[in-house]
Amino acid sequence: MAKAKRLYDNILTVVMAVLCLLWVYPVVLIFLNSLKVEGSFTTSTVFALPTAENFAGAANYIYGIVKMDFLSSFFYSLVITVSSVFLILLCCSMCGWYLTRVNNLLSKGMNLLIVFSMVVPFQMVMFTLSKTADTLKLNTPWNICIIYLGFGAGLAVFMFTGFMKSVPIEIEESAMIDGCNPVQLFFRIVFPILKPTMISTAILETMWVWNDYLLPTLVLDIKKYRTIPMAIQYFRGGYGRVELAPMMACIIIAIVPIIILYVACQKYIIEGVIAGAVKG
Repeated sequence: MAKAKRLYDNILTVVMAVLCLLWVYPVVLIFLNSLKVEGSFTTSTVFALPTAENFAGAANYIYGIVKMDFLSSFFYSLVITVSSVFLILLCCSMCGWYLTRVNNLLSKGMNLLIVFSMVVPFQMVMFTLSKTADTLKLNTPWNICIIYLGFGAGLAVFMFTGFMKSVPIEIEESAMIDGCNPVQLFFRIVFPILKPTMISTAILETMWVWNDYLLPTLVLDIKKYRTIPMAIQYFRGGYGRVELAPMMACIIIAIVPIIILYVACQKYIIEGVIAGAVKG
């Protein structure tokens, strides 16, 4: 029995290692090609290591940063991501807490509608969204976070309500007996308890907002505001010409912050999902 379990664990380890390599391989391939001279890509060399003849070093990174005004794009992406994730966490954590503790027909209906929003295709609302954003002046990096709140609320509320079901209500009742009002109860008692789900939701929402291309393109003025995904598309020139090497260099720059964030906080994703899946 022990040998069979050990064999199973070894096979599972090998399978998981192969899957990890398959996931990492595209990123490695992009990085290797970002080090090559522009115009040196062919069907046979795109999968090869850089050589002395086509090695460009950091030239593609410098060119890409200068051409697409990377610092400006990075600033807009950072503003949009931080403000959107902050708003999603604050509003959706309070909403999830309310929907869990106020167990009536209205709260159940609201919960169903919020969760249902996750299955609505973005293409169904994209044209009316663009018009509404222009009308309400939500077409700048400073207030597009309100739109992201609407689209990110489904997943966030789902995770917060799942976690709150595992939290004993007696903790909150004790705090209310001690004189806490609802605002104090949430920020002093409930908010710290939500830390595992808060971090896991923040990571998932950050990955989504940071890498999103379609929504900023529809809403923002692309002549004034360009996020990193939007700026990368400007390496596509006329007549189908694409500056592949600088584009790949900028893709690497764009994904490095998310990779660092995910690697540093990946354990909290599992903790948050498990905590919300078990009802105490």
